[in-house]
Amino acid sequence: MNYDKYEYLLVDVDAEGIATVTMNRPEVLNAAGGPMHPELERIWLDLNDDPRVKAVILTGAGRAFSAGGDLKGMAQRVGTQDNFRHSLRAPANTRRLWQNILELQPPLIAAINGDAMGLGCSLALFCDITVISETARIGDTHVKVGLVAGDGGAVIMPLLIGDAKAKDMLMRGRVVNGKEAGDMGLITHVRPAEKVMEEARTIALELAALPAYAVAWTKLSVNKRIKDQLNLVIDTSMAFEMLTMNSGDHATAVKAFVEKRKPEFKGE
Repeated sequence: MNYDKYEYLLVDVDAEGIATVTMNRPEVLNAAGGPMHPELERIWLDLNDDPRVKAVILTGAGRAFSAGGDLKGMAQRVGTQDNFRHSLRAPANTRRLWQNILELQPPLIAAINGDAMGLGCSLALFCDITVISETARIGDTHVKVGLVAGDGGAVIMPLLIGDAKAKDMLMRGRVVNGKEAGDMGLITHVRPAEKVMEEARTIALELAALPAYAVAWTKLSVNKRIKDQLNLVIDTSMAFEMLTMNSGDHATAVKAFVEKRKPEFKGE
C-alpha cells in the first residue's frame, strides 16, 4: 500500500505491523478541519486494505494532538456562499469519517501527545484505546465558538462518561487536563508526556501479537453500540451545528478569536 497520496497525514508501517498515522499540520496545531478532513475520512479504508497492518496508532506532529476546527478558516467563510456550501457537505463528510473509523478492523490507539480540542477531542475518543499526556488538555469546545457540539462529541462522550457528565463537558465547553480526563473515565491511560508514544506502542504491540480475528471481532461487538449511537445522533447534531455555523454568535466568536479578544454573545 502506497500512502504517498496523503499530503497532511504521515503514515509509517513498521516491521511489526504497527501503522503510525501522524496528523501533520503543526503550524495550525493539526487542525483536523479544512484540507485534512478528507484525508482523515479515507485513511482508514486504506489501512484496512493493507495486509501488513496489525494495529494503528493515531497521533499529532509537534506540540498538539489536534486543535480541531480551523477557526481562522471559519472566520474567512462567515457570511459567504462557501460557508453555505460547506454547511451542505459537512454532515455527510463527518458521518463518513466516523463510520470508516468504526469499520477499521485493526485496533486503533490514540497517542494524545498534546491538546485535543473540538473535532480533535472526538478523533481521540473514537479510538479504541487512548493514552494521554498528563499535561495535555482535552475538551469539546464547540459552544465557545457559537457552535453545537455536533461533529462527534454528542455521540461518543455520553457513552464514555454518562449523560450527566457529558452534558457538563459539552454544554459548558469544559477543558480538562490528562489526569482529570483519566479520573473521570474519558481516557483509558494517562502517562508523562515523554512516555505517551512509548505506552501507545507497547499496547499496539501487545494487540498485534494476539489472534487478529479474536481482537477485531471483539472490537466489532463493542462498536455495535457506538454505531447505534452514531446513527441515532449524528445527523441531528450535525444539522444543528450547521445552523449555528450561520448564526450571529458564531460570527462574533470567530471574529473575536482572530482579533484576540473576548467575544460578546447576543444569543442570535
